[in-house]
Amino acid sequence: MSLENSNVAIEKSVAQDLGVVSSFAAGSLAACAAVTFTNPIELVKTRMQLQGELTKAANVEKIYKNPFQALVVIGRNEGIRGLQNGLGCAYVYQVLLNGSRLGFYEPIRNSMNSFFFPHFEAYKVQNTAINVAAGTAAGVIGAILGSPLYLVKTRMQSFSDKIKIGDQSKYNNAVDGLRQIYAKEGFKGWFRGLDSAILRTGIASAVQLPIYNSSKHFLLSHKYFEGESLSLHLTASTVSGMGVSIVMNPWDVVLTRVYNQTGNLYKGPIDCMYKIIKYEGITALYKGFGAQAMRMAPHTILCLTFMEQTMKLIKYAENKIFI
Repeated sequence: MSLENSNVAIEKSVAQDLGVVSSFAAGSLAACAAVTFTNPIELVKTRMQLQGELTKAANVEKIYKNPFQALVVIGRNEGIRGLQNGLGCAYVYQVLLNGSRLGFYEPIRNSMNSFFFPHFEAYKVQNTAINVAAGTAAGVIGAILGSPLYLVKTRMQSFSDKIKIGDQSKYNNAVDGLRQIYAKEGFKGWFRGLDSAILRTGIASAVQLPIYNSSKHFLLSHKYFEGESLSLHLTASTVSGMGVSIVMNPWDVVLTRVYNQTGNLYKGPIDCMYKIIKYEGITALYKGFGAQAMRMAPHTILCLTFMEQTMKLIKYAENKIFI
């Protein structure tokens, strides 16, 4: 591996100057702030991905026709509270997933840079292969830690006593969901579908932060922006969000199906993808893509933009406390 295809950062960013604990805290706070706004469209995405499960498209009555109509239908039938179903669970999940995914990215990346490029300052190296590998590794860590909460969240968001789509599991909250799953399936039940979660989150993480960082570097190096700014963060986040939506959606559909099942309809992610294509056609892998883009782009924008601010806040607090 050489630096011939690498770009070199001009100055050290705040993210590269924080430790694992501080990065974890910054990522967690940013992700929780973002999901407060995007949870309703996440719920819509889940419902749309389950609609017409293993049924030929011609035989499906589309209750949810598009993200905007779905928001209206759910709001009318279940109220504002229904649109925020699973939010408490989503907060805990975001801490576990994105606290890890965003918090461990820079430390892992710097460690790999130090190993492969010992004669360069780690934070200066911008190597695409290392960025992707670090993003994937951080994503897998987050997926493992957050899997039980995502399982409960998916089932909470799919549940409706008005419009029933897919398997229905009624949980009062995250703790109740974990309790019910443990009572029926034991500890192993909390990690049902973990392989699907690792695939989905690993793939998303492999592209999200590398695209974001590469976009920032491109925009700065070509003088579209002068230094770190909110406008720069918003632009890079938008590019990253759209890239993630395109790459992740098929695996997100698979994850939703595997997590929501209460029986053994799918043996695993590959079996699930095979059955979706067989019964619903390959385009079914992009069910809910409109809602995915509406969720992922704003979530990425909000999360990464908030993270830039939370990192500065935590760095300021560190300086005040320890210096």
